[in-house]
Amino acid sequence: MTENGDCCDYCAMISEFIDGELPPDLCALLEEHLASCDNCTIVLNTMKKTIELYREDEGIEDLPEGVKRRLFTTLSLSDYLPK
Repeated sequence: MTENGDCCDYCAMISEFIDGELPPDLCALLEEHLASCDNCTIVLNTMKKTIELYREDEGIEDLPEGVKRRLFTTLSLSDYLPK
């Protein structure tokens, strides 16, 4: 949490901010908050990088099944693995 307010409220706006769907007044508030909050800036940059990597599917090979299984298990996503 910072002097500028509750970071959870600001982080909830980040997706709409990135998509260009955040209303201008909220956009200005978020930008002001980001100028003074390293944690929220990290969240924003991580989300942008994640989106960028997701869109870069060219030349990416599928993970070997064992690696995929360990990754999904570690992330508690094993229910999404094919049976």
